[in-house]
Amino acid sequence: MNAPIIDPLQGDFPEVIEEYLEHGAMKCIAFNRRGTLLAAGCSDGSCVIWDFETRGIAKELRDKDCAAAITSVCWSKYGHQILVSAADKSLTLWDVASGEKITRIILQQTPLQARLHPGSSMPSVCLACPLSSAPMIVDLSTGRTTALPVTVPDTGNGVAPPSRNKFPDGTPFTLTAACFNKNGDLVYVGNSKGEILIIDHKHIKMLAMIPISGGAVIKNIVFSRNGQYLLTNSNDRIIRIYENLLPLKDGLGAFDDINKTIEEEDTVEKMKAVGSKCLVLFREFQDLITKMHWKAPCFSGDGEWVIAASASKGEHKIYIWDRAGHLVKILEGPKEAVFDLAWHPVHPIIVSVSLTGLVYIWAKDYTENWSAFAPDFKELEENEEYVEREDEFDLVPETEKVKESDVNEDDEVDIVTVENDPFSDSDMSQEELCFLPAIPCPDVPEQQDKCVGSSSKLIDGNHSGSPLSEENGQNGPVANNASSPPEEDTGGTRVKRKRKPSEKGLELQAEKVRKPLKPLKSSGRLSKTKNKSVVDQDYGNGVYADDGSDDY
Repeated sequence: MNAPIIDPLQGDFPEVIEEYLEHGAMKCIAFNRRGTLLAAGCSDGSCVIWDFETRGIAKELRDKDCAAAITSVCWSKYGHQILVSAADKSLTLWDVASGEKITRIILQQTPLQARLHPGSSMPSVCLACPLSSAPMIVDLSTGRTTALPVTVPDTGNGVAPPSRNKFPDGTPFTLTAACFNKNGDLVYVGNSKGEILIIDHKHIKMLAMIPISGGAVIKNIVFSRNGQYLLTNSNDRIIRIYENLLPLKDGLGAFDDINKTIEEEDTVEKMKAVGSKCLVLFREFQDLITKMHWKAPCFSGDGEWVIAASASKGEHKIYIWDRAGHLVKILEGPKEAVFDLAWHPVHPIIVSVSLTGLVYIWAKDYTENWSAFAPDFKELEENEEYVEREDEFDLVPETEKVKESDVNEDDEVDIVTVENDPFSDSDMSQEELCFLPAIPCPDVPEQQDKCVGSSSKLIDGNHSGSPLSEENGQNGPVANNASSPPEEDTGGTRVKRKRKPSEKGLELQAEKVRKPLKPLKSSGRLSKTKNKSVVDQDYGNGVYADDGSDDY
């Protein structure tokens, strides 16, 4: 990604906070497939869609029936739909272009995470991971739910062993995490016994099991975008990367060939044998010094980097590893906990959600080198001896300087064939939704723009409005008509535009200094005198009405 403009010695990963987004208290985020739109779930039950190119709000999805916090957001394959899960046990499917609600389903438990089927352009099923029950397949059209198996029976009678985890009242529960594979025909489930289960969700059949060393509870399980690697985050503070050995297109059909090569009859041993041919451990990541827990781990867009946030409440640290297992960078933000993380699908950009509800955008710190502006210019670190060529300063005719091109001009240029798109899959008929039309919003007076802030605002948060806006807000709008000269506002001090007084004005001003005016008893003369005193006062200040003449 961006190979021509990135120093290969520095790495293709973010370094500093470029800016931040602010709109209420945001809790979770998700990019669409191309990274042009960013969806964020808020604590008030709304879902905000940001145009990531302009950093502006493109649409806000708000359900009057939902006022609980959003727990997860998920885009459909081509971005036409978005699935939102909330703390009020609801799943809501939205049409992104129109902003209308398609369906809303109430579950028995609060869904901590919900994922749409990745293999369909208009999915009708989703995978939900409730708070204290097994993950389930939810039919969005009918509302029917089907629980998935989370443990391998120790014996062949099909009875699952009791769970080791219980609520304070003695009710058992199982902590699980689940995700689809790239094609969506298999579901990978991580349970509380430290096992990865591969399940055929259409027939609700367990196909394989991969045990994890230590048997710690699996908190997160995520596939890379290309489907070649699987990431797990366990309670033993270790992030593990597994390489997927199954084909990406038809992973379900490959199990028929695997079962033919395995002769074990026992259920558990056979599941383990099949699992060893599906996933193989590739790398392990951990902090050997602090032994910290990890939160919201994920892959980069190309799968070359792995990121995870520290689960400590008082710090905003993001760790970046390369796929070889080396820690290459630690990003330190404000003293706020991290709620969610996402890596941009195309660019080296990380987006993180803080405890206060702000979304921070981490980008690479590019340094402009204006000395190397010519294409054939080479910048030297130190002086070098230069040996000129023998014919360097010889006069060569212009015709000889032109080099012959190796391109055959008689060949036909192909302008019809479309190059392979790394984001395109088998379905090319579906048009992808990358941008939303902008809807202009009226400006609110005396209110600063709170949508996008620069990185400088992170250092100095005490910003006041401009003096002009404050003065207009207090005294009302100032009207400039013909009888009042224009005024300027420089740094909060009003400066009046002065004119050179005429001879008549100087005479009246001198007469006023020699003999001050006395009020008269008559009401009519008194009013005239007052008007004259006002005029004289304006003359004394050097301010005149612009009526086109200098005499009155």
